[in-house]
Amino acid sequence: MATPIKFGTDGWRAIIAADFTVENVARVTEATGLWLKERFEKPTVVLGHDCRFAGELFMETAAKVLLVQGIHVKLSRGFVSTPMISLAAHQLGCEIGIIITASHNPPSYNGFKLKAKFGGPLEPEKINEVEALIPDTCQVNFQSIDLQQAVQAGQLEEIDMETRYVDHVKANFDLNAIDQSGLKLMYDAMYGAGQRVLPRILPKVSLLHCDPNPSFMGTAPEPIAKNLQELAQTIKKQGDVACALATDGDADRIGLYNSHGEFVDSHHIILLLIHYMVKYKQMTGKVVLAFSVTPRVEKLCKHYGLELEITKIGFKEIAAIMIKEDILLGGEESGGIAVKGHIPERDGIWMGLIIWEFMAKSGKTLDQLIDEVYAIVGPFQFERNDLHITEELKQKIIINCKANNYKSFGKYEVQEVQTIDGFKYFFDDERWVMIRPSGTEPVLRTYAEAPTLEEVREILKACEQTICV
Repeated sequence: MATPIKFGTDGWRAIIAADFTVENVARVTEATGLWLKERFEKPTVVLGHDCRFAGELFMETAAKVLLVQGIHVKLSRGFVSTPMISLAAHQLGCEIGIIITASHNPPSYNGFKLKAKFGGPLEPEKINEVEALIPDTCQVNFQSIDLQQAVQAGQLEEIDMETRYVDHVKANFDLNAIDQSGLKLMYDAMYGAGQRVLPRILPKVSLLHCDPNPSFMGTAPEPIAKNLQELAQTIKKQGDVACALATDGDADRIGLYNSHGEFVDSHHIILLLIHYMVKYKQMTGKVVLAFSVTPRVEKLCKHYGLELEITKIGFKEIAAIMIKEDILLGGEESGGIAVKGHIPERDGIWMGLIIWEFMAKSGKTLDQLIDEVYAIVGPFQFERNDLHITEELKQKIIINCKANNYKSFGKYEVQEVQTIDGFKYFFDDERWVMIRPSGTEPVLRTYAEAPTLEEVREILKACEQTICV
């Protein structure tokens, strides 16, 4: 029986050699090709892979399937980031971008993401159309294709997406201001696809985990505090690092650290970006956020007179709005953020450069800039706890959430529940907890916000004790 292939919140992902196989990559690529040929006379695809195990093999499999279908392919040799694929799809006018990546998932995973001509995730309804075309077995005889012959015949084109991305960055940032600021900056690539590009943009930046390692040293390349302890300790040990940036496996998500080696979460990054772009750069536009982002952004938007829209979780939901409306920023709690002036795509390096430019041009520390935001929205802390529980318990918890069975979590009484995507329980204006199953992993996520980190952890513990019974 054929393995079911389903696209989650951000592409199809599966364990390498179990379900993520050459045959299954060929199946999903064949469906992508069929979808393209139904809609375009002479479609072109831009194709790449990140740093994961066998990325080149899976990319070449996809290239061969598309070539048999008569589709022109542009690919990049060596690993690339997801933003590089999206930028190339947009700049080169390709109907689809494909990147072989499992983003922040554990090392045993790989995946398949589809990008649109506008430079962001393919719209959900179009992904559903592709998914519906996936055959039980690949009908394309792709094994006989010789890629070098395809290059000579002009069907396959090898391009340099990394240099294209570097040139785009240089045209949009005052890199000289960052370079000459005297700030000691650090970058942790988490062994991911940003490892070559950041040193090309800012050669003076100190580097960590900027070498190929498909095992990611056994740690999922997700830029959250528990996965970045070596970076935190390095900052504390050195004592003179002003700010550190981290990006995930395909470099579309951001993690940030201040000079004390303390993690700065995405909620704070989103607030900083809006504050800089509106107050300092006089930019305008609507803000679009995923459901799990802090309500403090609403306070900041009201302060600056910005419209705010909340979407379901999954950046494709945000990108679908960004291509239709004047959007200043679109962002997620998980570190995926896009801004006006760039493609409608998450880009961890781009967001980090905005923060570094903000620090360089203002002459202020990251903590001082956060204090500027706190003066408007009030101080707060946030943390996420991923519960690795049985599928049976997970389903039981979700049934209880849907039935509105949780009226309190320990001493915290529920005042309001929001259910746009997951279940967000508000205790008062400054405290809330959220429960949501992961769309790509066997995990139940819990999120909490409160004035102090101690209380955040108290809420998360109360939540776990309430639901895991």
